[in-house]
Amino acid sequence: MAAFGGTHRFVVRAPESLLGREPVAWAVDRVRAAVRAADRSGRCLSIVLHAATDSATRPEGFPEPPESAESYRMRTEDDGRELRVVVSASDERGVAYALTELCERMAAGRAVEAIGADVREEQRPSVPVRGIQRAFSGVAEDAPWFHDRNFWAEYLDFLATQRFNRFHLALGMPYNYGAGFSGSNASDNYLCFPYPFLFDVPGFPVRAQGVDQAEQRRNLASLAHIVRETRRRGMEFQLGLWNHAYDYRLGARHSHPILGIGPESHTDYCVAALGELLRAIPEIDGLTFRVHYEGGIHEQMREDFWERMFQAVSDAGRPMRVDLHAKGVDAKLLAALRKPNIRPSASLKYWAEHMGLPYHQASIREFELMRLTREQLGPERADLMGTTELNRRFTRYGYADFLDEDRELGLVFRLWSGTQKLLLWGDPAFARGYGRQAGFGGALGLEFEEPLFFKGRKGSGRPGERDPYVHDDLRLGLEDWRKYQYTYLLWGRLLYDPDAPPETWRRFLRREYGEAAADVEALLAPLSRILPLVTVAHAPSAACNAYWPEMYTDLPISPWVRSRHYAFDTMSRDWLGVSSFDPKLFSSVREYVDDAVAGHLRGKYTPLEVAAWIERFADEGEAAVGRAREQLASGGPQARRVLVDAEILIRLGRFFAGKFRSAVQYALFLKTGAREHIDAAVDLLAEAHAAYAGIVDVAAGVYRDELAFGDVLSEHGHWPKNLDAMADDLHALRVERD
Repeated sequence: MAAFGGTHRFVVRAPESLLGREPVAWAVDRVRAAVRAADRSGRCLSIVLHAATDSATRPEGFPEPPESAESYRMRTEDDGRELRVVVSASDERGVAYALTELCERMAAGRAVEAIGADVREEQRPSVPVRGIQRAFSGVAEDAPWFHDRNFWAEYLDFLATQRFNRFHLALGMPYNYGAGFSGSNASDNYLCFPYPFLFDVPGFPVRAQGVDQAEQRRNLASLAHIVRETRRRGMEFQLGLWNHAYDYRLGARHSHPILGIGPESHTDYCVAALGELLRAIPEIDGLTFRVHYEGGIHEQMREDFWERMFQAVSDAGRPMRVDLHAKGVDAKLLAALRKPNIRPSASLKYWAEHMGLPYHQASIREFELMRLTREQLGPERADLMGTTELNRRFTRYGYADFLDEDRELGLVFRLWSGTQKLLLWGDPAFARGYGRQAGFGGALGLEFEEPLFFKGRKGSGRPGERDPYVHDDLRLGLEDWRKYQYTYLLWGRLLYDPDAPPETWRRFLRREYGEAAADVEALLAPLSRILPLVTVAHAPSAACNAYWPEMYTDLPISPWVRSRHYAFDTMSRDWLGVSSFDPKLFSSVREYVDDAVAGHLRGKYTPLEVAAWIERFADEGEAAVGRAREQLASGGPQARRVLVDAEILIRLGRFFAGKFRSAVQYALFLKTGAREHIDAAVDLLAEAHAAYAGIVDVAAGVYRDELAFGDVLSEHGHWPKNLDAMADDLHALRVERD
């Protein structure tokens, strides 16, 4: 089949049945566009395709297709007039991956010949699930991209090219039902309890106040478009229904109150509405549910609710992946999943609600291992959250007890975005590590929450302010995801193949940054390791709405400074006693100093080792920034974005390393009374604070003064907001010294 004529000729030969498959047709269109964009040498590109799933008979001369799904073998030959590419794949995704690889090569070399004249390549995935999760966090900032067809075309094209095979659109994550302030302050509930924002359900008078049928139809049409466009590119569509509360109680004032529903009709309505949704958009591949109390269902009544909801999925009459957010999941819920047409799975928080190091922790915090009693919770809270808080508290993060050998349950790890929500991330070594660990214990794979994930959450969004930049030359508008293309590329390609050659990402860097490409790689790699390391070693909260290392809400070193911000989630009121997220491998400051003074150090990583690693990463990044500064400063907008983020990460590294060292010195002072230790603690903390204060000047006039990812202190604002609390801590140490 000839695709088009012109200076470049492009021919694809394959069975019509294969070319008619949507992912293959999409990928062929991508090749056609890449050929048009290439230089005009007159070379003919001839592609011959075969997929094992399309025909039982392999054409003569074809390499045998790989057996594993999403795999391909590719070879090329060049006779001077025609560049011939032969692709033998296991299935349509394998074909699409081979074709998009051709596109990437042509884009890198701006020529058909850049594909290569004697290629012998075989590719197969390391894990079967490679996902990206995007959240609808607030109507002000998210409705524009939700309804924009051009946004979805470009964004989904890029994700599919990086070999993600699952896209999870999460609804209902802005608020946590029953979680105190989060519920009482619930305001922007648009699409949180999604059904009445999408359609009316026959037999139920339920509606969202202020949303008419025209708006419902528009919302449903946009959701259906997203689903179909995702699948057209060979990705599964996973719809996250994270909330089934129609009212967050506690005096919450919703922007769109849900009317015509009450406790007596709630379950019946949800069951009917879920069935209606699956009939309206039959292309939905899977559903993710938050089944513990924060998803809106009191745990004293959850068995009946979820039994009926799972039955509604089963009754849809087609195979679907039902994924349970693992917090609070118990044997009864898993038993309820055993129904026809349901492929059960659970998604586990990899490093709580944060981005940690690329390994699976050997332990979890004592805070999550505490056994509470019903009396401690009180009768009302026990009815609300008893199963999760009394019996399954240890499922809050990590793999808990889900890795039994004879399980029927598929497992997927989810890497949350709490650590680094805003600044650019890009480290091939860590990305390889995540890829290699994604199949730990037989897990199916890994899902990443994308950058800017909770932007505008909890009613904090403002129209036109999702883009965090001030100046027009740095703003990307609805294309804000383009800043993070390198992040997506590393996550996707190295999750597919952790051993992928460096050219996989270096061709992108050359295209984006020109002569500065090598230095951009060299500066982003070490700087991207700083905050994940800080997160693992210093864990005052598992919650992403409380702990944001990127814009750190200060926990003091001095016990004389009153700080209750993290009190709900850690047993320590100061830096010295804060646990790691993996306390079997990382010592707290107090534990390390007690052991050091007693003369019997354990085989754990110490705070001083952590500080030294952070300093090394900051030094390496700073050296690379020095080499690239002139080119980046005079480069395009993306080069300047990289430079600013790198300068901020360097200073964050200096701050956290200094604070670890200062805390150790202060703990030694408390243990020994030696003045030199508190002198050192004061000096080190002053240097750390100076580094943090330097961020203010770097970010001024670049980032908005209000960077809103939520409505509490630790979710919004700007770096200067934390300086006063830091000054109080330093002042207290000086008073104690003097």
